[in-house]
Amino acid sequence: MKRVLVANRGEIALRIIHGCFEEDLETVAVYSDADRGAPHVLAADQAVHIGESAPAESYLRIDRLLEAAKQSGADAVHPGYGFLSERAEFADAVTRAGLTWIGPPARAIAAMGDKTAARKKMRDVGVPVVPGTVESVRTVDAAATAARTIGYPILVKAAAGGGGRGMRVVRAEAELAGAFEAAQGEAQKAFGDGRVYLERYLEGPRHVEIQILADQHGRVISLGERECSVQRRHQKLIEEAPSVAVTPAIRRAMSEAAVRAAQSVGYVSAGTCEFLLMPNGDFFFLEMNTRLQVEHPVTEQVYGVDIVRMQLKVAMGHHLSLPERALVPRGWSLECRITSEDPFDDFLPAGGTISDVHIPHGTGVRWDGWVERGSLVPLFYDSLLGKLIVWAESRERAIRRMRRALRDLAIVGVPSSREFHLRVMREPAFCRGEIDIGYWDRVGRDLMSAAPEAALVEDAAVAAALLEEERRSAARPPAGPAGRERSDWLGAARNEGLRRR
Repeated sequence: MKRVLVANRGEIALRIIHGCFEEDLETVAVYSDADRGAPHVLAADQAVHIGESAPAESYLRIDRLLEAAKQSGADAVHPGYGFLSERAEFADAVTRAGLTWIGPPARAIAAMGDKTAARKKMRDVGVPVVPGTVESVRTVDAAATAARTIGYPILVKAAAGGGGRGMRVVRAEAELAGAFEAAQGEAQKAFGDGRVYLERYLEGPRHVEIQILADQHGRVISLGERECSVQRRHQKLIEEAPSVAVTPAIRRAMSEAAVRAAQSVGYVSAGTCEFLLMPNGDFFFLEMNTRLQVEHPVTEQVYGVDIVRMQLKVAMGHHLSLPERALVPRGWSLECRITSEDPFDDFLPAGGTISDVHIPHGTGVRWDGWVERGSLVPLFYDSLLGKLIVWAESRERAIRRMRRALRDLAIVGVPSSREFHLRVMREPAFCRGEIDIGYWDRVGRDLMSAAPEAALVEDAAVAAALLEEERRSAARPPAGPAGRERSDWLGAARNEGLRRR
């Protein structure tokens, strides 16, 4: 394996390109019309245009991606996450073209991609699953019959996908018909497959997932858990590792279940088993994500493992050399997903041009992002601008570090979710670790009801003024006596900003 085509864009494309560089592998970026000149295009050794801005005409075109690999001389493909990363037909097409697929085999993707088949498989190998159907439900009448057996409330879920699409909570039979049809329609639009199934809707669980790695020689290991309970409409907002609710005994049991699940489908590469963890310590298999997860950095931080490099090594046939005794969490890591969404307007996505960016630095702070000054944020793709990640010796210290990092983060030109994350990092229940998948409805929604704090608005105004004046000043020589500020107004603004800090 010498040259890797990265079949993705944005921050994950950059993350993979960096990992390839450290393994002395050449990289090929692909880009749509909207991504001409994007950072991932400039970071790769080569770049190939694959079509128009709409994903259906570029990043979702298997034929164009394979042609790009052939044109560039790539001998391997990494799908990242999203787009085609969990499409068995893409993995199969890559391998049939004689290229190395950096991910699980197509048969494993297919086995776990169909949620009903995966539930049946997990039940057969002794992994606990949420009570519900193990076959898709075709009609409202059949759904009503099944729901009476399962018991309300229930969850109607897409059989062919995840990420919160094609999912509806139903608390009474009178709501079922509308929710069922809505879930079917959304699943068809999102995944090209309108099949749905039913699960018991569990009240108050945490969303906890286990990261696994598997090599081509039969070894499967667990890298512990991540807590992903802070969600909005089933979309994750904040992740952390480890979880305050997971004891060593629960970690061991969940890890054994995840390893068993992976082994049952002949899994290879990085993957994640998602579970619902109940207050009494019981847990239930939710689904397996057969790809690299958005939130993988928090696991990397607490286990000291580069998961992308592990994927590359596994694809090259290496044995996993991580000793079991070293696979224990160290410290605490948090990740905030920074999106181009306005938290004061129901998280409405927005596009535009980034006029300025300031990325936080310092001990224990990491930024996995793709935006820089001049970047165009299109509305064709996911709204993720970057992930702000911190590590510290304890959860309390990690929260304090995240507060500081969020205050230092500035993205000018589009709205961002930064302010929401700042408010969560001060919210008492979150700081105590009292979170579950109902956190948004119970607490998070009200966090954004108050207007932005005046001090933060003033800080943003000062920062914008400083950047603008410094940009203008760079184009002209200093005025006045040597050592004097180029602008008295700029000096006053800078002093005011420093005073607030």
